[in-house]
Amino acid sequence: MNETMDKVILITGASSDLGTAYIGEKGQEYARIIAHYHHDNDKFAALRADYGDRITPIQADFGDRGSVLRFVEAVKASAPAPTHVLHLVSPPAGSVRFHKCTVDDYEKMMQVSFYSIVEILRAFLPAMQKAGFGRIVFMLSAYVKIPDPKYAAPYVAAKYALLGLMKDIAAEYASKGITANGVSPQMIETKFLQEIPELILEKQRIAGPLKRLLTTDDILPVMHMLLSDAAAVTGENIGITGGNYIL
Repeated sequence: MNETMDKVILITGASSDLGTAYIGEKGQEYARIIAHYHHDNDKFAALRADYGDRITPIQADFGDRGSVLRFVEAVKASAPAPTHVLHLVSPPAGSVRFHKCTVDDYEKMMQVSFYSIVEILRAFLPAMQKAGFGRIVFMLSAYVKIPDPKYAAPYVAAKYALLGLMKDIAAEYASKGITANGVSPQMIETKFLQEIPELILEKQRIAGPLKRLLTTDDILPVMHMLLSDAAAVTGENIGITGGNYIL
């Protein structure tokens, strides 16, 4: 698939800092961008103005299964089936001890981050299989790369669930021309970290060789490579650490 006009990307969490950065840098490579968002913001509004009819913004609360199902139906009605899926949406990790996490915390994290993409892929993987082409990238986390994650049990559990889903899809659909991979970065300097105590963020900044947190510019090239036509890799979870392995 080499023609831009053939490419339709579905991005969950498109209004996030990472989502808007990807659209701003790589969006011109797609004929249509199906952009899920929960909350609007100035960056996302500016992208919609720039891309005009090429971007289809669809609001949905992925914390509600009914809203996810309505989102899927809206995607079916508004554009050709996606050839590429970039799954970014997730509630923030926070920093909470295990005994203070409730079952509701786990249910919310799983619904927003995991069950939503299960519904989306159930709806659109058959079209990818029929076309003999598809690219799927999951935003995972360094928490599934390091040996001792802590203080974020619901978030870690959901990311491991996504890792398992990615592995299964990669194995099942490899012969169909569909790849599925994950990206597991260390902390990225975005609004996503707003619930993490500043003391933890500063420790992360000074611990590694870069003496800073990662930025969206550190992440975009890896995501773009995995979404490219030439990417033959599948079933991989690529860590992006900047040489820092301390959380």
